[in-house]
Amino acid sequence: MELTKNLTHAKLFKSLVVIVLGSIALTISAKIKIPFYPVPMTMQTFVVLFLGISLGHKIALATISLYLIEGIAGLPVFSNSPEKGVGLVYFTGPTMGYLIGFLTACYLASKIKIDDNFFVVLFKLIIATSTIYILGLIWLGTLIGWDKPIFALGAKPFLLAEIFKIMLLALLTKQIIKIKKFI
Repeated sequence: MELTKNLTHAKLFKSLVVIVLGSIALTISAKIKIPFYPVPMTMQTFVVLFLGISLGHKIALATISLYLIEGIAGLPVFSNSPEKGVGLVYFTGPTMGYLIGFLTACYLASKIKIDDNFFVVLFKLIIATSTIYILGLIWLGTLIGWDKPIFALGAKPFLLAEIFKIMLLALLTKQIIKIKKFI
């Protein structure tokens, strides 16, 4: 009985460490900007999908949730914080839909299986990433008005970078899934 209790505590501690480290990785991915035309690219969506694939939906959702809570609480974890604000004010700004989309994307990415072929993985990653943009565009349109060129402002500049990240992840997915055994 005591051994089972200790193993449960050890597993919980391990999960908490992974969640915190995942949140740190997501923060770092938000801060590193890669020069990309016409808009600089961050690796946030890559890390969101990576977390879903490698950690499974429970730990990945907990990781993304921690990241969002940190940002809402005022920690400068988001891509353009503290330069463009922090906390709830920043969160409810133009990027809120995208940030919420991280939750759906990591969940859907967690459904990729090791026996999925490359094209199935690619399709699932496209769907997962699309949820980030769909939620992001819905919120952006609601916030700034539907009379604006929402797609041109909130998705088009990022599509080439997303294709690159999705292709890279699709190529690495089999190896990433193997990480689950060690987590």
